[in-house]
Amino acid sequence: MQNERRPVLSVEEAQEQILATVRVLEPERVPILEALERVLAEEVVADRNIPPLPNSAMDGYAVRAADVAQVPARLRVIAEAPAGRLCPTEVEPGTAIRIMTGAPIPPGADTVVPFEHTRIAVAQDESCAIVEVLRETRPGANVRQAGEDVRAGQVVLSPGCVLRPQEIGMLAALGRTEVAVIRRPRVAIMATGDEVVPPWETPGPGQIRDANSYTVAAQVRRYGGIPLLLGVARDEEALVREGVRRALAERADLIVTSGGVSIGDFDLVKQVLAAEGEMRFWSLNMKPGRPLAFGVVGGVPLVGLPGNPVSAMVATELFVRPALRKMQGFTEWPWPERRARLADPITRKDGRRHYLRVRLRETPEGWEASLTGDQGSGILYSLVLADGLAIIPEDVDHLPAGSEVRVLLLREYGMQSTEYAIPNPQRT
Repeated sequence: MQNERRPVLSVEEAQEQILATVRVLEPERVPILEALERVLAEEVVADRNIPPLPNSAMDGYAVRAADVAQVPARLRVIAEAPAGRLCPTEVEPGTAIRIMTGAPIPPGADTVVPFEHTRIAVAQDESCAIVEVLRETRPGANVRQAGEDVRAGQVVLSPGCVLRPQEIGMLAALGRTEVAVIRRPRVAIMATGDEVVPPWETPGPGQIRDANSYTVAAQVRRYGGIPLLLGVARDEEALVREGVRRALAERADLIVTSGGVSIGDFDLVKQVLAAEGEMRFWSLNMKPGRPLAFGVVGGVPLVGLPGNPVSAMVATELFVRPALRKMQGFTEWPWPERRARLADPITRKDGRRHYLRVRLRETPEGWEASLTGDQGSGILYSLVLADGLAIIPEDVDHLPAGSEVRVLLLREYGMQSTEYAIPNPQRT
């Protein structure tokens, strides 16, 4: 297996193969607040007019427009119309009803005069209040008509709509407490390697704690998936195979492993993938992240990330993120990016596309990108310091300081507010 030669794919070719393999998941019904930033899977039709009746847009007086065609006009105040209930009193010529915002327009009235355009007077016999209208008010002013917002039978939201706060509010206004959305993908995450131990253990000589599983789980959670942490599989083919089978038993929609995808004697993920399913590719023309395996096992896509922490995170951004977005019904998944000038010269001569960790600084001349230090694929702290990934194309050997580059942003993604259940890690 380790001597098998495979074509080296570009980033775009690998993305295309992964996206062609993953499918949009089926719908589920959830409470509307859990539907935020998710993709609608049903048509939403209004069951009634909103508002249901003509109502007042202002605090003021409900009047007949004919009575205030000339100002000043003096009208008798005969009743009050609070919000939330019908006023049975009819507005007759020469009268007005004190009305609150949102209250149904009383019978006979067709216009609302705001309080600030009136003043109160008293009748000669002091038996009733008199309101004096001081400004002209056009007919129908400050009246919200029935169905002005939404009409009964109107298709308000269509499948494929991404539900933002305003759509959640509209669902509530329509009396919908639940809605059908594309469900979140369950993503099984497993690290491999004798040198990897869980975070709660003290590493022995030559061992490291498992950062990859938690980095990837956080990325999966950020992009809408449900991470299922399977723990660490030691460097035995039977244990790696057992971990993959357990992922299938957990009904994972996607399996993500880290480590075991290069050409060493103990790089077992490729071997298990080839034996248990189908290997699609395992070498990419990029850095970091060249050894990345992809295939299908038990009908479930598997992405085998490199073991180095920077490689694992960058590859998750480039390949797992778009797969998760497609599985949730999104049709677009652009990376937020910015153009920036390099603060440092860059020289690369290996013909690979490089993703360099950079910090961004706004200057009078625009954004400036400076390297976060050592760009080795094992330097996780260089990502902690990074605002983004500067892209150096394959055909570029040298870029002088001041050259403009694209930077994929790592700090401006929309965060999900929903809490996800992450099972306790199981040791494999």
